[in-house]
Amino acid sequence: MDSFWDFLWVILVTFAFVAYLMLLFSIIGDLFRDHKLSGWWKAVWVFFLIFVPFLTALIYLIARGQGMTERSIAAAQQYKTEQDSYIKSVAGSKSPAEQIADAKALLDSGTITEAEFASLKAKALG
Repeated sequence: MDSFWDFLWVILVTFAFVAYLMLLFSIIGDLFRDHKLSGWWKAVWVFFLIFVPFLTALIYLIARGQGMTERSIAAAQQYKTEQDSYIKSVAGSKSPAEQIADAKALLDSGTITEAEFASLKAKALG
């Protein structure tokens, strides 16, 4: 690199390449998340993404961008629902007295500090 501008050019090209890769993986992930699209259409999209990448990515975003957003939002909501349900099943399976007793046992064994015990106790009671 002979000058500052060469360095800046390398940085910009690298940024554009990484951004394109992120877009490409996002599109491929969306293709396989879409259960309404047949396997043949998925294969056609992947084929064109490999051989005519920039044009195909642009067409995909224009043609299927709204559905891509909706599928992404639905997946995020499903993950959140499953996570909340798991947290409730794990934390809610014990009564507050049992949770406090478990926290006290951890405190007595030296695994947690007094502040952490107080926090767990407040959570169990709250």
